[in-house]
Amino acid sequence: MRAIAEILSTVAYRPDPRGSDLPTCPVCADTMVAAEASAYLTDNVISYLWTCDTCGYGFVTKHSAKRFACN
Repeated sequence: MRAIAEILSTVAYRPDPRGSDLPTCPVCADTMVAAEASAYLTDNVISYLWTCDTCGYGFVTKHSAKRFACN
C-alpha cells in the first residue's frame, strides 16, 4: 500500500497573535498551549509556569504587562 503525505507551508499569511507567542519545550520542542500557573509579581511583571505534556519538563517565563489608560 502506498502512503501519501501532504507537505504544508510553515509560512503563516495572517498568523494568530496569541499562537505566535506560545513557548516551545527546550527538551522535546513541543508547543505548549496553556501555562500551568501564573503569578503577578511587582512592577507589572507576570510569571508563568509551563509544564510540557509530552516530556514533563517544566520552566518559568516572565512577561511585562502593559498598562492601559482608563477613561
